[in-house]
This record gives sequence, structure tokens and C-alpha cells, in this order.
Amino acid sequence: MSKFALGRAIEEFCEDLAAKRSPHTVRAYRCDLEQLRAILGDSETPTPSSLLAYLRRFGLTARTRSRKLSTLRTFLRFCRDRGWLEDDPSETLEAPVQRKRLPRAVARADTELLLDQPSPTLTPLRDQALLELMYSAGLRVSEVVGIDLSDLSVREGTVRVKGKGAKERVALFGDPCRRALEAYIREERRALTEEAALFVNGRGKRLTSRTVQNVVKRWCRAVGLPWDISPHSLRHSFATHLLDGGADLKTVQQLLGHESLATTQIYTHVS
Repeated sequence: MSKFALGRAIEEFCEDLAAKRSPHTVRAYRCDLEQLRAILGDSETPTPSSLLAYLRRFGLTARTRSRKLSTLRTFLRFCRDRGWLEDDPSETLEAPVQRKRLPRAVARADTELLLDQPSPTLTPLRDQALLELMYSAGLRVSEVVGIDLSDLSVREGTVRVKGKGAKERVALFGDPCRRALEAYIREERRALTEEAALFVNGRGKRLTSRTVQNVVKRWCRAVGLPWDISPHSLRHSFATHLLDGGADLKTVQQLLGHESLATTQIYTHVS
């Protein structure tokens, strides 16, 4: 068995992970593991007690602790497969019990109020198209800012998006969204940029997730909707309204891009 070196193990693990997962996922794993390295150093072999110390220091909530434990288990399994460790010191650690949080959905009437209002922003056509697409296709904020113009087929009502784990899917949208996109592309976007991104800011650059969050909050505030409605609330609303309308769970799972049906089943408690 070769001598265990944590720094080298982290580098090789992240290189291996980069071939299968998105850059965002790799950064998250690396951040967790560099925190572990800050406690252990490069030469100390992980033990149940040292891993527990790491989780107590950096896992300040049950949700965070559970995620970091998942990172540890994936990483340590990789180390065992490479022959750097004989045993997995995370096997005796128990995941914290997490209280299930039900997603926040916006009522159908409030969604109509949000989308049908006169625009309260300086880029009315862009923001209308942005909100319509997030709701109509049930997109994550990271998916919508990642869309390029070439990913969009307005005529067919489809858009190609890259979801979690860099997995691609084709999302569908309806006529109100189609009209909003056509107006934005024809009247606002064309004058701004030759950038590949579908949604751009006033300088012609790709929108950030933070900008999308601010747009949602401004539009919600303009019609008196709760302050905590987020871009993800529109995705939750898309799923909930589909189920309320009689859509089957498997179809909603595919439209949302969920890997597990169990994730989609959460929406049966709020629909």
C-alpha cells in the first residue's frame, strides 16, 4: 500500500471528478476537502475521531454536516479504490437527522399577478422573458443564466439546458413564454450584444444568478408578493401547478430533470 498523502489524494480525486461532474460540483468538493486538510495536514491518515472533529467544526447545520459527510464518503471510497487506505474511517459516522423542508410554491393567482404586471424594471422585455421561461419550463437559476441563444428554438418551444452534474435535457415552454422571448430577442437583446448568452445585462454580458434573484425580488415587490419568493420558487410553482392540473409524477420528474423520483415526490405534499 502506498503512503497516504492527503494533498495529492485531493488533487487526483478532483481531476477524476472533473471528467464526470460540473466545475461547480468539483469546486464544492474541493472546498470541503481543503477544510479537512486544514485540520489533518498532508500526512495524517483520517480516523473516525478526526473526521468527527472536522464535521463539528465545519458542519454547523444538519444540512451542511450531511453534505460534508457525503463528500467524505465519496472521497474516502476513492482513496480505498486507489489502495491508499485499508479501511473507510467514515463508516462509523452517522448522518444527522434533517427536518424535511417543503418547497415554497407561489399560488397560481399570484403567479399570474407577477407575470402579467407592467414591468417595474429598466429592461422590461428581458425580465418578462426571463420570468416566463423560469416558470414555463421549470428551470433552475443556474440553468437559465447558462442558456446560449443557440440552445433556444422559439418556433418549437424548446430550450436545451445543462442541469446538475452537467446533465443536459430539453425543456419545453408555452405560447406566453414564446411571445415574450420573441419580443426580447427582436427588440432588446439585438441592440445590446453579439454575446452567445440568451440573457444579457446592459453591457451585453451574460447575466449572473444574483441579477436574476434581484429581478424576481423587484417584480414581486412591485405587486406586494412576499419578500422571500426566489427564482427557485418559480420552479417549485411550475411543478406544483402541473401536479394540481393532473400531470403524473414521472412526467414532472423528467421535466424538472430530477435524477430520483423521490425528489419529485416532495411536491406531492405541497400540491
